[in-house]
Amino acid sequence: MLVVDDETVIADSLAIILNENGYSAHAAYSGETAVEAADSLNPDILVTDVVMGAMSGIELAIYFTKTFPKCRILLISGKAVTTHLLEWAARSGYHFELLPKPSHPEELLQYLGSATSEVP
Repeated sequence: MLVVDDETVIADSLAIILNENGYSAHAAYSGETAVEAADSLNPDILVTDVVMGAMSGIELAIYFTKTFPKCRILLISGKAVTTHLLEWAARSGYHFELLPKPSHPEELLQYLGSATSEVP
């Protein structure tokens, strides 16, 4: 699993929580570093913030959809601009689930539990 957020404390905290709950999670701090890490990790799940630096979480999710088609994707965001980015993605044919930030870690674990149970 790859957790991406340009706020390093959030990425690290989520990775720690996930690792403590039986997942093998790695943190990345930008879309670009996530792309680099993904080649060696080949993640089953991507959890990414939407609003980041040069590469948004939407752009990263689209990249993962094309490159790792079996990878489950969950977007996290606490910013209003996310709605416009999600609408843009939907018009382009991409639909992603969104978990608002901040969320209790239990909500993330609950989503991931249902997502991993769907993995063939």
